[in-house]
Amino acid sequence: MRQHPWLFLFPALLIMSISAFVPMMTVVNYSLHNIFAGSSPEFVGLENYAAVLSDADFRGALVRQLFFTVTILLIEIPLGVLLAHAIPHRGSGMALSLVLLGIPLLIPFNVVGIVWRLFAQSDIGVIPSLAALAGYDYNVSLHAVDAWLTLVALDVWHWTPLAALLAFSGLQAIPPAYYQAAAIDGASTWSTFRHVTLPRLRPVLTIGVLLRFMDSFTIYSEPLTLTGGGPGNTTTFLSFLIARKASSYELGYAGAASIIYLYIVIVLSYVFFQLLSGKQGATAR
Repeated sequence: MRQHPWLFLFPALLIMSISAFVPMMTVVNYSLHNIFAGSSPEFVGLENYAAVLSDADFRGALVRQLFFTVTILLIEIPLGVLLAHAIPHRGSGMALSLVLLGIPLLIPFNVVGIVWRLFAQSDIGVIPSLAALAGYDYNVSLHAVDAWLTLVALDVWHWTPLAALLAFSGLQAIPPAYYQAAAIDGASTWSTFRHVTLPRLRPVLTIGVLLRFMDSFTIYSEPLTLTGGGPGNTTTFLSFLIARKASSYELGYAGAASIIYLYIVIVLSYVFFQLLSGKQGATAR
């Protein structure tokens, strides 16, 4: 009798599907109506979608979101690979390094934002004190560049360990014979990394890129607690903008923006996956 292990997963998958489907349909319903506090819903079709796409605030938040995402990916993935190479491959040093790397990942988002808010506090913060020693007037509440760089540093500190742990698992799976063959052929360190290490890290790095890409689009608690979306709208990302609209009871706009938001994430994630897996396939051939 054939075994069907996936049948044991069916109840959990069904529950997860229902729990995702009901909120999704609710948001879709909101997006097709004008809904304001104290008034009856009015069906408007795709008018909310047109309003979102023509809104300069939404387009500005999308551009800031994309720029932030690209910035952290360009920093966190290479830095994670470097950290993975620095981790000892055996012994107590390896265990200690993995534990220390995992600590930032265990801290809740809002706590990370509060801690970095204290770091950036103008009167007691470590960052302003160090900046003052260098003769720089640092102020995360007034200077847009300071707010942006501080948020990027926060995200890099919080999530680079994930990239490092994924890269380390990939490094552990590479057979030593590959490096021995490269050494016999007289390959340089860079050539060994480029032609041996990197191609075999691509599967885990693809996962890392996709996870960080999708997760960066949901960033909310950190800018809320660190900068409040400011100064001005410097750190107002898509999730922040939609939450503001929903809290002001512009539920039709918020619903349409959420659906567009989801569509953007799905399409860009698919493009990323195709590009990365395509390179991987070409390398294998």
